[in-house]
Amino acid sequence: MKEENVMENKRLIGWERRTAIFLSSQTFSLFGSSLVQFAIIWYIAKTTNSGIMVTISTICSFLPQLFISLFAGVWADRYNRRMLIVLSDGMIAISTLILAVVFFMGYKGMVLIFLISAIRSLGTGIQTPAVSAFIPQIVPEEKLMRINGINSTIQSLVFLVSPAASGAILSTSTFESILFIDVITAAVGITLLLALKVPAHKRASDKPDTDYFHDLKEGLRYSFRNTFIKNLLLFYSIFMFLIVPAAFLNVLMVTRVFGNEYWQLTANEMAFFAGSIVGGIAIASWGGFKNRIVTLVFGCCIFGVLTVAIGFVKIFYVYLGIMVLTGITMPMFNSPSMVLLQEKVDIDMQGRVFSLIQIVSSGIMPLGMLVFGPLADVVRIEMLMIISGVLIVILSIIMFLNKNFIKEGIKAQ
Repeated sequence: MKEENVMENKRLIGWERRTAIFLSSQTFSLFGSSLVQFAIIWYIAKTTNSGIMVTISTICSFLPQLFISLFAGVWADRYNRRMLIVLSDGMIAISTLILAVVFFMGYKGMVLIFLISAIRSLGTGIQTPAVSAFIPQIVPEEKLMRINGINSTIQSLVFLVSPAASGAILSTSTFESILFIDVITAAVGITLLLALKVPAHKRASDKPDTDYFHDLKEGLRYSFRNTFIKNLLLFYSIFMFLIVPAAFLNVLMVTRVFGNEYWQLTANEMAFFAGSIVGGIAIASWGGFKNRIVTLVFGCCIFGVLTVAIGFVKIFYVYLGIMVLTGITMPMFNSPSMVLLQEKVDIDMQGRVFSLIQIVSSGIMPLGMLVFGPLADVVRIEMLMIISGVLIVILSIIMFLNKNFIKEGIKAQ
């Protein structure tokens, strides 16, 4: 026990510096990836103006994560998480470089965009659970809410800047220029990660004494025997399905209701992420309600109300104001749920549990697009916003009335 305490103290010495380097590396990587993300969806929406094509693009960007995430969760618990992040970042950068070169040579088919989006999705599926499980390795438990709030703010800031940068580049240069920029930012992020000296977690340091499928079954058994994790996964699944119109079809709402200029698409994205920055700063400084479940349920409810409001708006600048408020609610959901899992899940199980979260996200989002995407071509987009918003409010009320679930949200002492 004394030896474990000494190792724990050594691990936490200089945690601020290690955390700063890690978050910086992820910021560079995220900036390049988000440039490409916006460029692809705008390129497809502006070129085709088709809900079906946007649906195919979204499925290619999320469905591969569904297939890789179970493997990635076990890898994150068995192997060095830092190196998994480096390898997945490299995989994404190489695939993006291939797309850039092929586009530069004159071939600009949609099939190639979909294929590269799928490969990038595989890399993201490997990277995401590794990142989520790596943070508790370098951050003291009592600082997790603050660091997750800061991380949420940084991500929102990147998403605020990147659509403006993406729109400016697309307006003055070519699509492949953004792809080359992503390769450069990925190289910077990987270099910072390689310079970060963090020992692997204990399970990765020991030689695994069980096979992969045993670890997989143990992770599933652990997750589904835990009532809190089951309830959170259920809530997360339904919420992710219902936010699809607001999260992915807002670009079609802008092009159909307000206009299809790049500045309007840029303003749409910037408004949401400007709000997310405010929400992330608030969570980092305030910490949310005393009960963390109440914080995330409250954020869910307000998101639903604002989604309903979006369906009634006819003035673009009023719409942008509502998008700012919508963005403020997102850290109220994301940060508390992440911290609760980082606190409650055993360190050697976190990769597998976070991979389940990734599976829910990568599986539910395409399912939602399969439902709402084609509907957006036959039903007014405003009506989809109103219906989904009402259902989100109902979901938040149901979860608030679940006393056992609410009880799990009390902050650890």
